[in-house]
Amino acid sequence: MAMRSHYCGLVTEALMGESVSLCGWVNRRRDHGGVIFIDLRDREGYVQVVCDPDRAEMFAMAEDIRNEFCLQIKGVVRARPEGTVNDGIKSGKIEILCHELVVLSASVPPPFMLDDDNLSETTRLTHRVMDLRRPAMQRNLMLRYRVAMEIRKFLDGNGFIDIETPMLTKSTPEGARDYLVPSRVNDGQFFALPQSPQLFKQLLMVAGYDRYYQITKCFRDEDLRADRQPEFTQIDIETSFMDEEEIRDMFQGMVSNMFQKVLDIDLGEFPIMTYADVMHQYGSDKPDLRVKLRFTELTDAMQTVDFKVFSTPATMANGRVVALCIPGGGEMSRGEIDGYTEFVKIYGAKGLAWIKVNDVSAGREGLQSPIVKNLHDEAIAAILSRTGAQNGDIIFFGADKAKVVNDAIGALRVKIGHSEFARKTGLFESRWAPMWVVDFPMFEFDDGEQRWSAVHHPFTAPKDGHADYMVTAPEKCLSKAYDMVINGWEVGGGSVRIHQADVQQKAFNALRISEEEAQAKFGFLLDALQYGAPPHGGLAFGLDRIVTLMTGAESIRDVIAFPKTQRAQCLLTQAPSAVDDKQLRDLHIRLRNPQPAA
Repeated sequence: MAMRSHYCGLVTEALMGESVSLCGWVNRRRDHGGVIFIDLRDREGYVQVVCDPDRAEMFAMAEDIRNEFCLQIKGVVRARPEGTVNDGIKSGKIEILCHELVVLSASVPPPFMLDDDNLSETTRLTHRVMDLRRPAMQRNLMLRYRVAMEIRKFLDGNGFIDIETPMLTKSTPEGARDYLVPSRVNDGQFFALPQSPQLFKQLLMVAGYDRYYQITKCFRDEDLRADRQPEFTQIDIETSFMDEEEIRDMFQGMVSNMFQKVLDIDLGEFPIMTYADVMHQYGSDKPDLRVKLRFTELTDAMQTVDFKVFSTPATMANGRVVALCIPGGGEMSRGEIDGYTEFVKIYGAKGLAWIKVNDVSAGREGLQSPIVKNLHDEAIAAILSRTGAQNGDIIFFGADKAKVVNDAIGALRVKIGHSEFARKTGLFESRWAPMWVVDFPMFEFDDGEQRWSAVHHPFTAPKDGHADYMVTAPEKCLSKAYDMVINGWEVGGGSVRIHQADVQQKAFNALRISEEEAQAKFGFLLDALQYGAPPHGGLAFGLDRIVTLMTGAESIRDVIAFPKTQRAQCLLTQAPSAVDDKQLRDLHIRLRNPQPAA
């Protein structure tokens, strides 16, 4: 018999009476009055092993084993005694009567019990190998594998070719800080790790490969949070001779197919909303449509009120005043309101004005709030009519620069929408909520630099008829860019690219990128575009984010085998770390303020 004939978790009553050989780890050992039970675990699950004292040598070995010993078990499959069936696992109706036991490897006491749900992330990441043995982590990584396989099958079935692009490449401005790699043989020069394969996939389109994809690592040296890592995995895709709508349709099909095959979930329709509409209604370009709350625009109605907190932003060129009406929210305590006030300050808001609606029919007299006395009757009437507020509601207000209002009240909408209150009152729908956001602005104005910058990258194509806006009115120019959003997470995005030299030059002019600078940074792409470049476009999906959503994990670190912390450190390997002076000399590098070795 082979060392292993079956996986532990896949032994079922179909094998009743057969001899099996299993390998795995001791999840638990129990001594029940002379009979020893071992729960043997592998990546497919558990099986119960019974060690009977009739086999003295084997039983003596069983007495000495402990949690996380690696064992080989040979025995016969038999039915569990009546009343001991475990319907929660595949092997729950059977057990293995052990005939032979081999300790393949002993284990020191593990740093934690695998069923401990109160582990700190520091502990888990420091002992990541043990953490990866936990069934929840093994389920996550197995699901990640199935997601990647379904994507590969879909793309292969639609004529896409998997082509690798370089990991050591040229530093180009793509929005985030590059990770730089010094070149030993080219003194004083550096490679950059790719933030994405953007330029190379466009080169592949010019080269005629037509449909390219790659599941690849990307690197960005940026501040981290729950859905970011310094290195992350991107499903990168580019195609020629397809327009914006055709590209969206194809990859909506890919994501829908993947959810159906992996989770048996039908995502249904993908609503399409413009960037202008989502910002107007939700204050976010990745709105969570499960939350049934929307902004009410009040900017025009607040221009003449005495309350300067409202009237000042209402009369500013880039100001905004909005309301967020929470049905039934009048029951919120002052402590809860104060908590939300502190929350919006994280996003730059100076405070959070509010009105409780006690009796809507009584107008001003039916409202409870310190700000009501500063609002004239027309403003109050506009608030009540536009929000549709009813008795028992609370109305929160955002008033500031539009970006601050969108960030702060958009975050408040999500926070309230995900609260227990929202789930109890039906303001949150428990469903999958995919969507497309389209027609992004081509440019945004950088107040610090006092110049326009690309919202996506300099090679995003403008909407048809908008090319001249790049010269005359960059603020009006919309792009052929699109993002896929699921449950409030941007899981993928891309655009149709510029493939015509005159249009590309207009984009560079709007961005104040000189001919010399463009040639220095992007010359290899610009040169290639001269040789009959096809119309092309594509997008990239964040594999880590998609799998995080599908597993319900709290962080993308729970779906990555060996992730970094929020300080971009690997606690398992203690990377990054100091290197010796010889390595630095070989690279012609001297540290200004060398840090002492840890």
